[in-house]
Amino acid sequence: MNANPSGDWLVALLSLAVAVAVLRLLWRQWRGPQRARGWWLALLLILQPLSAWLLYRSLVPPPLAVRSGTLTVLTAGATRAQLAATTRGEALVALPEAPEPGDAEAVPDLATALRRHPGTARIQVIGDGLEARDRDAVGGIALAFEPAALPTGVTGLWAPSRIAAGDGFGIGGRVNGVDGGSVELIDPSGQRVAAASLSDAGAFALDGTARAAGLATFNLQVFDAEHEPVERLPVPLQVTDPPAPRVLLLGGAPNPELRALRRWIGDAGMPLHAQIAVGAGVQLGDRPLPMTVDGLAEFDLVVLDERVWTGLGDTRRQALLAAVRQGLGLLLRVTGPLPARTRAQLDALGLAADAGTATAALTLPQPEGLDEAGLRARLGGGSEDAPLDLELVAAPPPRLLRRDLRFEGAAAVPLRGPAGSDWMYWKAHGRGRIGVSTLVDSYRLPLSGRGDLHAELWSAAFAALARGTAQPPRVDPGAREGHRVRICGVGEAASVTAPDGSTSTLLPDPAAGPERCAGYWPRFPGWHRLLQDGEAWPFHVRASGEAPGLRAAALREGTLALVGGDASPNAADGIVLVQRRGASWPWWLAWLGSVALLWGLERWRRGLVVAG
Repeated sequence: MNANPSGDWLVALLSLAVAVAVLRLLWRQWRGPQRARGWWLALLLILQPLSAWLLYRSLVPPPLAVRSGTLTVLTAGATRAQLAATTRGEALVALPEAPEPGDAEAVPDLATALRRHPGTARIQVIGDGLEARDRDAVGGIALAFEPAALPTGVTGLWAPSRIAAGDGFGIGGRVNGVDGGSVELIDPSGQRVAAASLSDAGAFALDGTARAAGLATFNLQVFDAEHEPVERLPVPLQVTDPPAPRVLLLGGAPNPELRALRRWIGDAGMPLHAQIAVGAGVQLGDRPLPMTVDGLAEFDLVVLDERVWTGLGDTRRQALLAAVRQGLGLLLRVTGPLPARTRAQLDALGLAADAGTATAALTLPQPEGLDEAGLRARLGGGSEDAPLDLELVAAPPPRLLRRDLRFEGAAAVPLRGPAGSDWMYWKAHGRGRIGVSTLVDSYRLPLSGRGDLHAELWSAAFAALARGTAQPPRVDPGAREGHRVRICGVGEAASVTAPDGSTSTLLPDPAAGPERCAGYWPRFPGWHRLLQDGEAWPFHVRASGEAPGLRAAALREGTLALVGGDASPNAADGIVLVQRRGASWPWWLAWLGSVALLWGLERWRRGLVVAG
């Protein structure tokens, strides 16, 4: 009867009900004290499947081929001038967001408009675009979109919603209608931390750093060519304080690179167990640990160089790789040419590389727009004994060296970070990851006063490889007051607490499957908290009138994704025929009549005779 899964279930349930009813009639016929006359029993047996079929058609009426038509839909941002310059469709409707309905028919949503105009085969949208509630109603109908002009200001913003304390973050975006302008990133204390000029297309990119854990609201300030303010946009960030990864650092010999890395790990607050060989079986640092799977389970990341890797032996190396398969991260620091045996071992792990006999320069780009304020935000204000060196503003970062290690194939993934070229590659191995670093002298960064860049490099590497933690629930970006927000990864008892203290229980949608998504309609702007399994996950909701450029751009992109359709013209007469859900009420009336007749026949005593 129907090819969709819900229709199949309905058919199965109705078929089961008919089978039970028929079996009940036959049982009463042969085992009951009274038996039905032949014609009476036949009529009852016919009415059972007939009633079930009529009920199915009432719930799933057959589609009808209806005559085509064009429905013009006015949305937010639609103007009379835009409508006058457009060829209207046969029907004109205005959604609630349309500013001036005029002579258009006001409708609460697109689905209502399509029900009122069942012959619609083409939808013409004018304005900013369709809301999320209306996009599902489009179905396969051909859609044309004539967007309104985007407002002046920020029309695109790409920023993380959650970062770890001490990590750097990047913000990218697009500004419309501001030629020769610039943007600045202001931290919660009001200090400017980054600035950049707008490109010819209005694009920009900024970098910042979050120092302390908590809920922070940065601000993006847009200026025109005369440095007059155009728009100020909040950029909310949740700065978390995740548990620091437990690091096992193994060195084949003392060297400045290892010393700088060890100091950075300690300054970052990571639990560190270091063992550095100095020759003749002597080691510096902490007590030696057995290289076993159980022993390595106490760590989240193992950092070693090629000397240690070569001296592990097959037994300890296999134990290390077994721990990686269970989630441990492994970072191999290549500081010299790789011997053939080591290359063969990496090749077996999917990291086919050459010997790396030569070195290559690694140039770190200076952050765009870095000035005294930005430098203080990155390095701190200094102290009386060690004041901040303001000459670092104009001085480029020192050039570093890396092993010119070339990986073959697409298995090795380059690390995308602040470096100007690829310096680390990684590959998944079971539930863990194996990375290969080619940096030789990153210690020169802290020696030249740029410890911030040294921290960025190694923080990106550690974050990519360290043992992962449980993923937090996912909240749709761009949550806005009064609009539905999809939250995925929710449990049975998940709830959301609004800024006013009210709590809403989330009900996962069964159709979402394993993603376990639920819908939430925020009524207040500000920080909300998702409560689940004893943990709180904050997320921010923008006010309904905040960031109009972002709102208009989101509506435009969502509607442009629907442009097109599959309605096709009838070859015989040029009429476009589309499939529409048929009317349900005739089938309901027929079903009620059959059920009433069935009820009356079952209670009509003249159809029964005494058995025997």
